[in-house]
Amino acid sequence: MEMRIRSVGAALRFAESVLLAPGQRHARRNAWAAVCENRRYAADRRHDAVTVETTGARAVRR
Repeated sequence: MEMRIRSVGAALRFAESVLLAPGQRHARRNAWAAVCENRRYAADRRHDAVTVETTGARAVRR
């Protein structure tokens, strides 16, 4: 079985598919999706905090 792997990412995905059970792969992908969602949520909160600070500073100056 000769297989040519074109990139490191492809090699890692191949190793994952051989070594891990499908359930573990699914759980890992779900965990990564949760991490990405948490990062987006944190970025939104930072943006909202900056907006509130800016709006509050304008209201005090008036």
